[in-house]
Order: sequence, then structure tokens, then C-alpha cells
Amino acid sequence: MRVGFVGLGIMGRPMALNLLKAGHEVTVWARRQASMAPLIDAGAQGADSPAAVASVAEVVFSMVADAPDVRAVLLGSQGVVQSKRPGLVAVDMSTIPPAAAKSIGADLAAQGVTFLDAPVSGGEVGAIAGTLSIMVGGDQAAFDKVQPLFACMGKNVVYIGETGAGQVAKAANQILTGVGVLAVAEAMAFAKKNGTDPAKVREALLGGFAGSKILENHGQRMIDRNFKPGFKSWMHEKDMNIVMQTAHDLGLYLPASAATAQMYKAMVGSGLGEEDSIAVLKLLEQLSGQAG
Repeated sequence: MRVGFVGLGIMGRPMALNLLKAGHEVTVWARRQASMAPLIDAGAQGADSPAAVASVAEVVFSMVADAPDVRAVLLGSQGVVQSKRPGLVAVDMSTIPPAAAKSIGADLAAQGVTFLDAPVSGGEVGAIAGTLSIMVGGDQAAFDKVQPLFACMGKNVVYIGETGAGQVAKAANQILTGVGVLAVAEAMAFAKKNGTDPAKVREALLGGFAGSKILENHGQRMIDRNFKPGFKSWMHEKDMNIVMQTAHDLGLYLPASAATAQMYKAMVGSGLGEEDSIAVLKLLEQLSGQAG
């Protein structure tokens, strides 16, 4: 299939590469030429705008930072919509508010472009391995068309429902992962402050109902002091802001999410924004007078 990919950051680059490896013709664009170079070296074609990408593609994926960026690359003066290509499907895999996804989808539909919101979970490791979870909202027929491409990037691909439903699922995912990471960090800090080996505590907890992928994977990384970003703290702060703004709009009380959102705000404010979200352990240690 002729595929376009817009946005080649920590997630987008390996996702586009997996499409190339599967044999699809891929045309790419990113704001920085340096971000495009590895894909071009691997066989992709480069383009000078999102519109130019869309002019040669049947399906265009976007993976950018936030809702204004999605709107710019899809609907801007040099955006995907300017290609005027009949039958084009635009698939946004960024994490943005559900309301923004609905608005962008409606604006694209008015100009003849079908839209899917398809945020992902799994981090850089999942993007590289092609094992992402992909949550999709939008037109069912468009989903069916794009499904073979999703299969190149993810192992758990679920059609959720109408436009915006994918983003609702992703926000729910960020609630569970955000609160979960904070809970594991608190458990590790608690063990250490009591003079007990956090590694042994983690080993014991993995055998009971407290066991989870977050405890298994991120708990080990906390013990190893491996805070190299697979998912940066500022990104989780942004995602928790989406959760809390949506909850505010709905009049929904989410106390654990609110506390977690504040912790990620504190991380960014204390200079930890570029580190992995699991570095919330470092913030807890600092606030508790513990050495790292």
C-alpha cells in the first residue's frame, strides 16, 4: 500500500520503519530533516510538507505532540487536506483530547477526508518491536482498510467505536499507567525508607494480586535506577491534563487521577520533565529526604 507518515519522533520513527519493513511504499515528513534521514536511508521517500506526503499516499499516519500540532499537519495551509486526494484516509496516532479528535474528524470529513483516531500504548519499546496496543475510533470501513497497516505496528488492535472513542480508551490507559507508576514508585520508596530491600519486596509482590506489568517492568527499572526516557514525564503530564480536562467537562470526580496529574506537574516543575515518567520515584525520594 502507498502510505504516508507525518511526525518522526521517538515513537513515529520506528512505527514508520515497521511499515517499510513490511514492504509498503512509505513517504515521510518531519519538521527536522535529521529526523527524516534514517527513514530515507532505509528506503522511504522524503517530502517537503504533509500535503506532499498525502498527494502520493492512500493512507497518511500522523504522530505528533498535541492537538494543535495534529490540526496543523492535517488541516493547515500545508496540511494533509490540501492534497485533495480522493478517498484519502488520515489516521492520527497521537494522544489528544477526545473532543479535539471529534472536531478534527468533522473538519476533515467536510473536506472529503476520512479520519481515524488511533492512539497507541507500549512506549518506544513497543514501537520498535511492532507490538503496540492500538485503540481506534472512527469509520468502520476505514478501520477495515487500514487494519493490515495497523498489524505492522501493533499486536493488540481494537476498534473501539465512533470518532474520539480511541482517545477515550487512551485516556483510560493513561489513568491506569499513571496511577500505576506512581503506586509502584510509592511502594519502592516505602520499602527503601524502612530499610528493606526494594528488589526483594518487588519479588514478593509479583506473586500476588499486587503483581502487574508496571511492577514487573517499571519496578525493575526503578530498582536499576534506569530513568532513560521511553515515555517522558512531560508527555505523561500532558496526557493526565487531557484526563482531568475531560473529567472537568463531564463533571466526573477522579481523585487518584488528580493526585497523579499533580505529581507529574511537580516533576516537570522540578526539572525532571525530560526523564522517563518512572522518575517520579526520584521526586518522592527528594520530598522524603532520601538519597537516590
